[in-house]
Amino acid sequence: MIDFPIDELLDSAACQQWLEQQLHPDGLQCPKCCAAARRVARRAGEFAGYRCRSCDCYYTVLSGTSFAKTHQTPAKLVLLLRGIAKGESTARLARELQVSRKQVHVLRQRVQHNVYEQQPHAVLGGKVFEVDELYQNAGGKKHASLPAG
Repeated sequence: MIDFPIDELLDSAACQQWLEQQLHPDGLQCPKCCAAARRVARRAGEFAGYRCRSCDCYYTVLSGTSFAKTHQTPAKLVLLLRGIAKGESTARLARELQVSRKQVHVLRQRVQHNVYEQQPHAVLGGKVFEVDELYQNAGGKKHASLPAG
């Protein structure tokens, strides 16, 4: 199997725009006071830094998310989310994205915890239930031999 840096083939600006839409569906706001008015504080780096016009709080697109204080490119974060959604192993994602396995594991745990917290817990009305059944594909059936006759 050949591993190659696929993140270099993705457009960084498009990935950043997609991340902003997914992480902030109601628009990017100050994580402290929720004001939308901001000014650019820093343009260098992968993600621009902003200052809130109301409270002067510094934030980026990743502030207040599972990726806060992460120093990865937008393309790597998009590919990481894609890999988690596809169920790829941590080791494979680390190899493909050229990131340490430990860091991929930490980010995966944060994302999965966030997804767990967002899911509705009151679906069953607080009832506890147990499931004992398991479906397992044991493979295809062999052709039965016909009795001689």
